[in-house]
Amino acid sequence: MTGIRCTALDHCSVLITDVEKARRFYRTVLGLPEIPKPKTFDFVALWFDLGAGQTLHLLQKPQPDTRSPRHFALRVADVNAARAHCRSLGIEIQETGPIPHCDRFFVHDPDGNRIELIQWIEPYDPAASGAAPLAAANPYNIGCPSRRTRSSP
Repeated sequence: MTGIRCTALDHCSVLITDVEKARRFYRTVLGLPEIPKPKTFDFVALWFDLGAGQTLHLLQKPQPDTRSPRHFALRVADVNAARAHCRSLGIEIQETGPIPHCDRFFVHDPDGNRIELIQWIEPYDPAASGAAPLAAANPYNIGCPSRRTRSSP
C-alpha cells in the first residue's frame, strides 16, 4: 500500500480563554508537565508533554467554544485512581457508554474542552469488538465534494 502511513498522534490543540486557569487544570488535575512552546511562536500557547513524543497544545482565544462531543482522550494507567483524584478536586465526572475491555470517563477543563480519561484492560480488537466490518476503501472517492474520481476528466 502506498500513500500516507500514520504512525501515532503527534499532538492535539484545544482552545482556552484563561491561561492561568488552564495551566492550573492541566498541571494539577491531569498532572501534565508543561514544556516551552517553540520560540518562533508569537501567540499565546501552552504546551504539555504527554510522553512518547506526543504533546497537547492549548491556544488562547477570546471566547470559549460551546460544549460539544469533540474531545481528546488521554490514556491513564489507573482509571479508578484518576476518577477518585478528579472527584477529590470537585471536578464533575461524566460517565459514558461502555467500550469492550476498557474503562473511561469524561471531564471538562475550565473552558469546556471535553477530555476523556481511558484505561484499556485489553487492547482494542476490532474483529471481536467492532460494530461491523468496514467497506473496502476507495482511494479515489473518499466523500469529499472537491475530490475528483478516477473517471473524472
